[in-house]
Amino acid sequence: MSDASHGGEPGDDPVGGATPAPSDRPVDPAPAAEADVADAVDTGGASATAADAPTRFGFIAVIGATNAGKSTLVNALVGTKVSIVSHKVQTTRTQIRGIAMVAASQLVFIDTPGIFAPRRRLDRAMVDAAWGSADDVDVVVLLIDAKRGLSDDVAEIVRRLGDARRPVVVVLNKIDKFTFTEREQLLALAGEVSKALTVERLFMISALDGDGVDDIKAYLADRVPLGPWHYPEDDVSDAPLRFLAAEITRERIYHWLHQELPYETTVETASWQDRKDGSVRIEQTIYVARESQRSIVLGKGGQMIKTLSTEAREELSAIVEKPVHLFLFVKVRQSWETDPERYREMGLDYPKD
Repeated sequence: MSDASHGGEPGDDPVGGATPAPSDRPVDPAPAAEADVADAVDTGGASATAADAPTRFGFIAVIGATNAGKSTLVNALVGTKVSIVSHKVQTTRTQIRGIAMVAASQLVFIDTPGIFAPRRRLDRAMVDAAWGSADDVDVVVLLIDAKRGLSDDVAEIVRRLGDARRPVVVVLNKIDKFTFTEREQLLALAGEVSKALTVERLFMISALDGDGVDDIKAYLADRVPLGPWHYPEDDVSDAPLRFLAAEITRERIYHWLHQELPYETTVETASWQDRKDGSVRIEQTIYVARESQRSIVLGKGGQMIKTLSTEAREELSAIVEKPVHLFLFVKVRQSWETDPERYREMGLDYPKD
């Protein structure tokens, strides 16, 4: 098994803040709107404080088809990055929890893998994880890419949610992609969804711009049941830093190599060492399926892996608020998709044939 690495020791290029990824943000986003199928949001409870209001707590599953913008929405709801974002479908593989505080309410948003017609074992494991998240939550948020409308995948999700025992909130996303003259299409889609599914509330938002996100949070803060908080008030995720570090590196891989590599590419944090000088030394292994993919990750003269290391290191440094020395190794691991242990490491159940 061959490998290669790239990293930085003390004295290497200084580590700065996170480098923002390029965005597809439209030039002239339209303001958010809420569909006429629901009354105006009552945000009165959102102005209360934990000191003078009973506490509330709830789990909220965010589900939808691939590339609907679930991870972008969860990050916006939490107010910081807890889930990686990529144009590549099926970037999210398992349930990722982001925690948000709204006055006396603690909301735990579960980012789930995109739901689609699975073909392979890993596909089935991810789709099973997505549906499993909708079984034991207080509210289900169905996120729909408004530009795609009721595609076959979305229609199937709507059909299955018809039997849901949990309240369903529908969110039409990416309304910033609609011109003023196209707004009637949004209202038509809202009506179509409401006819096919019992919808407790329907919102129209742009998760990328944040338009309408606060309205969703205010509504859910009043909607979740009374109860004690499950996490400290300043927590934003229950995922360990080792996991988040691996996800950030995987995000950089998908950003640069999403056309060259399959989504089965994985990253594992092998070691995390807090050093006496206040810095962190992190070793990660990037696993690919074939030697040809390993060469792609390395790049000509090692240039690609250097870029991946630099960008991931800068973002990690901003998150942990200390210098980071990141070492990346690339290894070939064939047929991992049939290894149950790999699924357990990703938090997935291994599907049986």
